[in-house]
Amino acid sequence: MATNVERMSAVKKQARVAGAWYFLVLLIAPIGLVYVPRQLYVRGDAAATADHIRASETLLRIGLSSEVLHEVLWVFVVLALYRLFKPVDEWRSREMLILGALLSVPIVFVSVLAEIAALLLARGGEFLAGFDRSQLDTLAMLFYRLHGQGLNLASIFWGLWLFPFGVLVIRSGFMPRILGVLLFLAGAGYVTSAFTTLLLPQFESRVDTVAGILEFGELPIILWLLIWGARERV
Repeated sequence: MATNVERMSAVKKQARVAGAWYFLVLLIAPIGLVYVPRQLYVRGDAAATADHIRASETLLRIGLSSEVLHEVLWVFVVLALYRLFKPVDEWRSREMLILGALLSVPIVFVSVLAEIAALLLARGGEFLAGFDRSQLDTLAMLFYRLHGQGLNLASIFWGLWLFPFGVLVIRSGFMPRILGVLLFLAGAGYVTSAFTTLLLPQFESRVDTVAGILEFGELPIILWLLIWGARERV
């Protein structure tokens, strides 16, 4: 039979594995989710947005690759966390798995397809000869905005999964409870921001300022998992 020391060592190892995957996502995700859209998208100007896409096709493809890669890695993050917390509460761990990966990942991949469509429309081609340039630019911007709205829908689940995750952290005994509380705050930030964008877009900029601060509550758990992994149960 495994001793308490061996079991704790296994828990620490599993926690650090989850932290390593999580940290990789943290490094890669902002490229496609934040940096590239800010370089390409011009609010209210289809022609300018399409011009940016045409002029920076390589940048857009880097963003696409970033989104696909970080979603693949994200599956490993959630699976690693599921294995880590399953002994704590199997039901909550399943809930975390479903909300964290099974629902959000497909939405992001569909959103990436919209981004690919925007690129094809901006580039044009013989099969699009029935559309003039202004129509293609408008359609390109439409699909690029659909990509953004798809990510907004996915962010609802990026927030919801943090609630069972936070409960598991608090109940685990091998992580500081404050990390679980911070996950609740981060989850509230994601969900509030997403629903404000969908239902009350006129307040989006105000709410996003506060929500963005709350979302930083997800960062401490990443660093804890990566550096310390786990501690003796308390």
